[in-house]
Amino acid sequence: MPDKSGNAYALTILSPIKDGHLDEVAYADIVRRRLDNWNLLENSPMARVPQTYLCRYFVLNDVFTQSLAGTDVYGTWFDFLSIFSDRARRRALPREDHLKSKYLVFSCNFHGDLDAYLRGMWLAIGNEIRHAWEFCYAFDQVRSDDDFVTYMKKCQLTASLFFVGSTDDPLEEQLKSLYLKQEFGKFVIEHQGLAAVELQQAWREFVARVEPANVKGPSWSPGQYRLRQETI
Repeated sequence: MPDKSGNAYALTILSPIKDGHLDEVAYADIVRRRLDNWNLLENSPMARVPQTYLCRYFVLNDVFTQSLAGTDVYGTWFDFLSIFSDRARRRALPREDHLKSKYLVFSCNFHGDLDAYLRGMWLAIGNEIRHAWEFCYAFDQVRSDDDFVTYMKKCQLTASLFFVGSTDDPLEEQLKSLYLKQEFGKFVIEHQGLAAVELQQAWREFVARVEPANVKGPSWSPGQYRLRQETI
């Protein structure tokens, strides 16, 4: 089924950006700069959005599409006439198609239902959303979580490709799995060469500390992308 794989959802949004300027800076460049500034934060605002696996934002300037020369019924005829006429020569060249607007692109994989995810996104980072989408067409009509869901669905494209490396399990379970993998690797390195009795005791202490069955206990934090010594 397009957009879905089990409990995982692939969301692709293209929101057209207005063709205008603010203080001699194009709206599209302002949007791009605002997104770039998120990289200066310890974590992206999207780390606060529940059940977000992975996501990406960028500004799409254009999609260059070029037709193949001579593929229409008149192609061969124009190729022949181009020997004698510059106008015919230009008609024989491949045609180019371009986007009419630049777009704010939001691509995301998450766990669960689309409407619930978008509402959670608005409630978690509504200020950041308004800041990023400020110069997109019709976004000035978005004033609530319901408006946001409706707007995003109008900008949605069907997606069939998912980011690699994620299951369709809830985010908390995936973060716990990553945490256990990290901590187990450290345990193996730190306990090389111990006698069996000491190793068993260390293992019991390790299990008690990491609480493998408790997804709400010690784990990675959403948005974490660095290994750290202590994880709470």
